[in-house]
Amino acid sequence: MRDFGRSDNPAVQAQLDRLAALSLPQGRLGLETILALMERLGNPHRRLPPVFHVAGTNGKGSTCAFLRAMLEAEGYKVHVTTSPHLVRYNERIRLAGELISDAMLADVLEEVLDAGEDLGPSFFEVTIAAAFLAFSRVPADVCVVEVGMGGRFDATNVLEADTLAACGIAALGLDHERFLLAPEDGVPTEPMARIAFEKAGIAKQGVPLVTLAYRPESNREVIAAARRTGAPLRMQGDSWDCRAGTMLAYRDTAGTYTLPCPALAGAHQIDNAGLALALLRHQTRVEVGPEAMAQGLMAAQWPARMQRLSAGPLSGTREVWLDGGHNPQAGAMLGKHFAGQRLHLVIGMIEGKDPASLIGSLAPSLISITAVPVPGHDWHPVEAFGTEARPAPDVPSALALIPDDGLPILIAGSLYLAGEVLRLNNQVPT
Repeated sequence: MRDFGRSDNPAVQAQLDRLAALSLPQGRLGLETILALMERLGNPHRRLPPVFHVAGTNGKGSTCAFLRAMLEAEGYKVHVTTSPHLVRYNERIRLAGELISDAMLADVLEEVLDAGEDLGPSFFEVTIAAAFLAFSRVPADVCVVEVGMGGRFDATNVLEADTLAACGIAALGLDHERFLLAPEDGVPTEPMARIAFEKAGIAKQGVPLVTLAYRPESNREVIAAARRTGAPLRMQGDSWDCRAGTMLAYRDTAGTYTLPCPALAGAHQIDNAGLALALLRHQTRVEVGPEAMAQGLMAAQWPARMQRLSAGPLSGTREVWLDGGHNPQAGAMLGKHFAGQRLHLVIGMIEGKDPASLIGSLAPSLISITAVPVPGHDWHPVEAFGTEARPAPDVPSALALIPDDGLPILIAGSLYLAGEVLRLNNQVPT
């Protein structure tokens, strides 16, 4: 499976092979395993510089990218952990601005896997334990930590109030329903309320909880979580706002800023940039000035999220866009971005994802649909994408089928597919 990763380094590959043998025991909920694992490792999560902890269904990765870019523009050394990786497992752990080296990655994975051998940890629990162990051993000024799935029972939620600078929640939507909507006593039953409940599970006493504004049923759960935990709530519309015209206009109760619009493509990035700004503005552990904010907004990069590919061996000189989104919220974003345009779609989706979530929103713009496999995974066949779709054995073949008519091409449907595209176009994240 591609999400476990491959490495040219034998020492890393030996540990990735061990990782690939792990699976989450069905029905297991809770933080007991990751807490036990961290205890055996000496609780490295308690020895970190100030942490920004970011949850959400869509946009949490972009928010983390903005945070990292603004903090680095201020001169800080920043540790970052995000998921999934696109090409190399190393992408999940960034130490003081650089991807973790193969040598250190092999060492920390081996240490974590050895320590937890009898605990039955999951792939993600081992990954987070390795990230926090590496963070604790390399000097830095601040950490940015992206939640993997949900929040309440996510492995990253071992983070404690003393370490946290702020917690953030990006856009909410339905995804990973099998896990996040699993029946449980004492939790909300309405789907979007339950999603908000799970994401807001990262709230901690005394730590600012900075969020977007949501639908009423979701807002109620976020507000309840803040009250229940004693987290100061800073919600969009009440405590802060961010709008875009020719410039980005950010305001909160302490003042206003006029900043450049973010370099990341898509109108949805305004909310993500605003959330990152609000996270920085509503905490007191690190200082970031307006010049660094402006530089970070323009410098932030988040591969495979509305990314225009550079000229390369796969894309040639054509206008090719890449997005790994695979849920209805991603589909709505893509439909809005390409509204009024005509384009060709190359799509690959793994089983379990709904093809209509992308095809439906993009339909008014589509001239052609070419379906491709997702390497290393079970994928939807061409029939799933409608009667007009045609198959291709891989992305290069799909691009060769599309006439060079000057219209843009969008490759979408899976982050695993996106990683293969970046590899083929020599744009491996660094």
